[in-house]
Amino acid sequence: MAFDVRIEEHLAEVLVPRLERIAREAIAARGRFAIALPGGSVATTCFPRFAEATVDWSRTHFFWGDERSVSVTHPDSNFGVAEKLWLERITMGHSPTIHRMEADHADLGDAARRYERALREKGPLDLALLGMGPDGHVCSLFPGHAMLAEKERLVGVIEDSPKPPPKRLTLTLPALAAAGEVVIVATGAAKADIVRAVCRDEASQLPAALALRGAKKGTIVLDAAAASKLS
Repeated sequence: MAFDVRIEEHLAEVLVPRLERIAREAIAARGRFAIALPGGSVATTCFPRFAEATVDWSRTHFFWGDERSVSVTHPDSNFGVAEKLWLERITMGHSPTIHRMEADHADLGDAARRYERALREKGPLDLALLGMGPDGHVCSLFPGHAMLAEKERLVGVIEDSPKPPPKRLTLTLPALAAAGEVVIVATGAAKADIVRAVCRDEASQLPAALALRGAKKGTIVLDAAAASKLS
């Protein structure tokens, strides 16, 4: 399946109108908007601007693409970053529904099952907003990992992540394939080679490529540095 490639320098300014459009259409169609959030540089770069978007947050359901097995106060917590840079700025009078991935739970299998139930009840996702690692991973779906073969579950347990910490929860490829739109954001020259593989190799088994090819509507948004090796 084809996907779009966009090269933009002001990523947050480009993504805000897309966020607003998808939210508006979802709320008009079924009364709610469901979004999965990333961590990493996408969060720190874009979330403060997203908090200013014109969206009915009271009808918004926030999910996460993945979470590390750390406390919510740990600097590596994707939830913690989103709470500080986005959620705390909109909850006053506009309370969204927040579905935190409880990757700090003692029983990750149970946490994954409960998260999947919430996603099936309040989803499917209207927008899965993802970052991409320099190895082509999205969420906590890593190249060559057995979780890439999952066909049914929407949420998986990772206990052997190649990046610390080893234990995580993650959305699976079927969860991303069910989303209305998948948007992957990649920045920086260090990702230029992997971006070229994701965008130009039609047989690529990199997680980002699989997510884009499997999406109902997929877009990869790049800055000039990340796109520098695309012809």
